[in-house]
Amino acid sequence: MPARGKPKKYDSLDNVDDALFSFNKMIHKYPMPSVVEFNKLLGAIVRMKRYAIAVSMCKQMEFFRVSPDVYTLNILTNCFCHLGQLDCGFSVLGKMLKLGVEPTVVTFSTLINGLCNQSQISHAVGLFDEMIGQGYRPNLIVYSTILNGLCKTGNTYRAVRFLRMMEERGFEPNIVAYSTVIDCLCKNGLLNEALDFFSEVKAKGIRPNIVSYNCLIHALCNLGQQKETMQLLNEMVDNNISCDIVTYNVLIDAHCKEGMISEAIEILDTMRKHGIEPNLITYNICIDAYCKEGMLAEAKDIVDTMIKQGIEPDVVTYSVLVDGHCLQNQMDKAKSVFQLMIEKGCAPDIHSYNIMINGYCKAKRLDEAMELFDELAQNGQIPDTVTYNTLMQGMCRLGRVSTACKLLRMMLTSGPVPNLVTCSILLDGLCKSGILEEALKLFQAMQKSRLEVDIVFYNILIDSLCKAGNIETGRELFHELFVNGLKPDVYTFYND
Repeated sequence: MPARGKPKKYDSLDNVDDALFSFNKMIHKYPMPSVVEFNKLLGAIVRMKRYAIAVSMCKQMEFFRVSPDVYTLNILTNCFCHLGQLDCGFSVLGKMLKLGVEPTVVTFSTLINGLCNQSQISHAVGLFDEMIGQGYRPNLIVYSTILNGLCKTGNTYRAVRFLRMMEERGFEPNIVAYSTVIDCLCKNGLLNEALDFFSEVKAKGIRPNIVSYNCLIHALCNLGQQKETMQLLNEMVDNNISCDIVTYNVLIDAHCKEGMISEAIEILDTMRKHGIEPNLITYNICIDAYCKEGMLAEAKDIVDTMIKQGIEPDVVTYSVLVDGHCLQNQMDKAKSVFQLMIEKGCAPDIHSYNIMINGYCKAKRLDEAMELFDELAQNGQIPDTVTYNTLMQGMCRLGRVSTACKLLRMMLTSGPVPNLVTCSILLDGLCKSGILEEALKLFQAMQKSRLEVDIVFYNILIDSLCKAGNIETGRELFHELFVNGLKPDVYTFYND
C-alpha cells in the first residue's frame, strides 16, 4: 500500500510514453508482476483516453501469457466500446464465458453504454433484459444509461415507462434522471406532460436543479409563453438557484427571435453584472439577430467585441454574417466574408455553402452558384437535399428547367433522396415552361414512389393543363382526387 499522502504508483501517469516504458519493463521482468499491476497500468492508459494503445497492451499481455481477470476484460470491453468496435466488445464477453470468468454488472453496463452511444437502443434494452434474466441486479448506472439512451433517440414514452419501472423496482431516480426525461418531453413538444412531471418531482421532495429549469424555460420561450417563463424564473430565485450561461442564452435568443434586440442586450448586460461572461453561443445569437434585421454594422461591432474578449469566430459566426449580406443582396461582400472564413482556417460546412448558393440564386447569378456547387466535392463537402432544392428552384425560376432535370438525375444517381419539396419545385418548373408531358411523367413517378402526393401537386398540374387547353386530362386528375381520398380546395374548383 502507498504511504499516506503519496500518489499511487500509476495515478500520476499522464504521459503515454512513460506508460509504455513501464509496461515494457513489466513484461520483461522476472518474476512477472501480477495481473493486478497490469490492470492498474491499463487503467492509467484508459484515463488518458488512449483506448487503441490499451487494446494493444492487452494483446501483448496475452502473448506473454499474463492471464486476464474480470477487471482486465472489462477494461478491454470498455476500450472496444469507446473505439466503436462493439462486435469486438461482445467477443470479449464470449471470451469471458470460454475462460470461465464470470461477467459482472460492470461488463453488461459497459456494453449497454456502448450500444446506447451507437444509438442501438433496442439492442441495449435487449441486453438489459438478458442481464436481468441471468440473475444480475442492475445498478443505478445501468438504469440511467438506458434511460438516457431512450431519451437521446426520442423514445419519449418508453423513457417515461422505464423510469416508472425504476421506481417500482426500488431504484429512486435522482434529479439527473428526472431532468433527462423532462428534457426529452420538452424536445418532443410535450410541454404540458413535462410540466406535470416537473410538479411531480417537486411533490416527491426532490429539489430541481438548473438543468430542469433550463429545459422548461427553453420550451416555454419557443412557444412565446413569457408569463410562464417569468414564473419559473421567479421560482428559481425563491429556491436560491442562479441562472447560468444556458439560461441567459435561452432568454437572449427568445428576445432576439421576437425582434426585441434592445431587450436582449439588456439581458446580456445583466448577465455580465452577475459575473457571467458571454460565450461564443451568446455572441452568435446577437450577431444573427442583427443580421436578420439588416443591422450589419452592429453585427460587426459584436464580432469585434468577441475577438477582443479572446473568442474567435467559428463557422456559425461567419455563416450568419454571410447570410446577413445575402439578405441585403450584397453578394460581393458575402463572398468576401466567405473567403475570409477560409483564410482564417475555419472550413465552411454544407450549411455555409447552401447560404451562398441560395444568395447567388436569388440574385440570379446562377453560374456562380453552380461554380460553388462544383467546389463542394473538392472541399470535402457533400451536397444535401437543401443544396439541390435551392439550385433547382433557382434554375426553374429563370426557365432553365433542363438544368434542373439534370440535377434531379444527379440526385437519383449519387445524391440524397429527393423529397416532396424537390418534386414540387421541378413539377412547377416543368408546368410553367409548358413541358406538360414530362410533368405528367414526374407526377406518375411520384405516385408510384413512397412520396405522399397532396392537393398542391394536383392543383399545379390541373392549373397548367387547363391553361394549355387540355381540359379533359385536367378533369381526369380532378376525379382522381376523390379516388385517392383527397378533398379539392377552392383553388382546384377555380382551375377546373
